[in-house]
Amino acid sequence: MQAASRESYKVAAEHLDAYARSADPAAVAHTANDLLAVAGLLRREPRLRRALSDPARSAADRAGLLGEMLRGKISEGALDLLASLVSGRWSAPSQLLDGAERLGVEAVLASVEAAGDLGEVEDELFRFGQVVAGQPGLSAVLSNPVAPVDQRGVLVGELLAGKAKLATVRLIEVALAGFGGRSFTGSLTRLVELAAERRDRQVAYVTVAAPLTDEEERRLGARLSAMYGREVSVKQTVDPEVLGGVSVQVGSDLYDGTVLRRLNETRNALAKR
Repeated sequence: MQAASRESYKVAAEHLDAYARSADPAAVAHTANDLLAVAGLLRREPRLRRALSDPARSAADRAGLLGEMLRGKISEGALDLLASLVSGRWSAPSQLLDGAERLGVEAVLASVEAAGDLGEVEDELFRFGQVVAGQPGLSAVLSNPVAPVDQRGVLVGELLAGKAKLATVRLIEVALAGFGGRSFTGSLTRLVELAAERRDRQVAYVTVAAPLTDEEERRLGARLSAMYGREVSVKQTVDPEVLGGVSVQVGSDLYDGTVLRRLNETRNALAKR
């Protein structure tokens, strides 16, 4: 987002945090669903996006238009948050869509945080991403932008019935639609990171040839926390092709100590002789 859009989103996000502190988790979850439904409407209706982000209209006019359309159709909490959102200045209509979608996601995360389930939802999102990555056929189906999101959502619901929290399934549905214009895989990754950020944690993606023990994972997390000055959420991927060692990615930082990397470097050095 550009500066004006970031500031507008920040104001709405602060209103969301204040609302989430005073409401029960079920009410926040209901509000989240309303926010995401409106984000879906904005995705389908470019003329509405333009009208609600039009700088030629006053903030009161844009909020009034929103109220005329949605009052009585969504919760008052969701309407108030969306009014705050559209009252801001947006650099482009697409950024208003991104802001509405992000606000809905943060509302989902706020609801599970209030219920004490945020860490579990974060782990479920990551594990589902791992399952999809390990099954090319499933990955192709869920990532297919031509297939209707609703149909892919039904498949996700069937796969996760009784195995994941409703909030996790709802966030995966957001990923299916391409959260923030990302691919399905990229959307899942971003959702994991947003869940970690809400817990004031950094995500470390760790790739190993064989699973780390709980103690090894704890020690690695402690070392990374010391390096980055904040708690680190370790997300472990097992890939026998790396042969041994550990690869760790935190943000744009990559520490690759795998045997595969060293072998590749040796091959490259020999090829240059």
